[in-house]
Amino acid sequence: MNLITPYYLIHESKLLKNLKILKHVRDISGAKSMLALKCFSTWCVFNLMKKYMDGTTGSSLYEARLGHEKFGKEVHAYNVAFSKEDIREIKRYADKIIFNSISQLKMFYKDVRTMNIGLRVNPQISYSHYDLADPARRYSRLGVINRKSLLKVLPLLKGMMFHFNCENDDFENFSSALDTIGHTYGNLFKQLEWVSLGGGLYFTKDGYPLEKFCRKLKGFADKFRVQVYLEPGETAITRSAELVTKVLDVVHNELDIAIVDASTEAHMLDLLIYRTPAKIESSGQGKYEYMIAGRSCLAGDIFGTYRFKSPLKAGSVIKISDSAGYTMVKKNWFNGLQMPSIVVKRLNGTLESVRQFNYKDFLYNLS
Repeated sequence: MNLITPYYLIHESKLLKNLKILKHVRDISGAKSMLALKCFSTWCVFNLMKKYMDGTTGSSLYEARLGHEKFGKEVHAYNVAFSKEDIREIKRYADKIIFNSISQLKMFYKDVRTMNIGLRVNPQISYSHYDLADPARRYSRLGVINRKSLLKVLPLLKGMMFHFNCENDDFENFSSALDTIGHTYGNLFKQLEWVSLGGGLYFTKDGYPLEKFCRKLKGFADKFRVQVYLEPGETAITRSAELVTKVLDVVHNELDIAIVDASTEAHMLDLLIYRTPAKIESSGQGKYEYMIAGRSCLAGDIFGTYRFKSPLKAGSVIKISDSAGYTMVKKNWFNGLQMPSIVVKRLNGTLESVRQFNYKDFLYNLS
């Protein structure tokens, strides 16, 4: 297959490694895994993912609908603030609806009282390397803090959701936090059916104490007699995809700068938001140093600086690793740059180009 760069390449075999871990966690602990569509909603691989996961969790009406139509299993619908129009339609797609505030719960309770209703709680503890992504940061609008208020609306609820982690690969930290949550809210849990522990737990990382994690989850579920849900995003798809780019030009300004046919601003926005370098596995301790830069007009459109064993030139292929989570869901048409195609390498080894973007997509993105 003649593939034109740039393109996102999803490897189903790499994806499968993560999915098998998720299934193992469910088999041992009983905790169900719901794919966080805010991180990854590329539905061309949902047929594989739904064999190992229990459903999807959406952060909007459209994500809830996508989960219902393309994943086809249990659907959790959460939003920081639902509109009346959202509520009218979302009942067609969601199995569980999770409100962010007590005011929204009261506002729409009559409309959704026949649904399985949950409420997001802010336990005022969290794990995050970035203030921007810290759900317990000062002035956070994410979830209910007041415990007395929770008691008053408890009869309206079937479950609670605690999303308090971001890229947490520290089991001891998670274990301690879960103990705190159990101590603080345990008497409430005994009147509920389920508790979601949200996403942001990196338990598919190499070396993670998975069996301890499973025992911890099972102990929590058994103690409070609740169904535990996890909402993995990055954890489900980490290391399963790459952004394949090609060098278009090499310029020099104190150091050599290789300009590729992709962009951080348009195609890997999280790199700019969190000021982190891209992962390029082919680079290492070579003697040829290059800054890898995008081709947008943004001065800071930089993937990072790396060392290569061979010189780069126009036509050299650069593969940017770990390009599944928070990439395709955030891609945009900045500068009118060509949008990367989406390609899947199926389990049987065949390459399938599942989506190409053209001028009409750019044209009708606006009007």
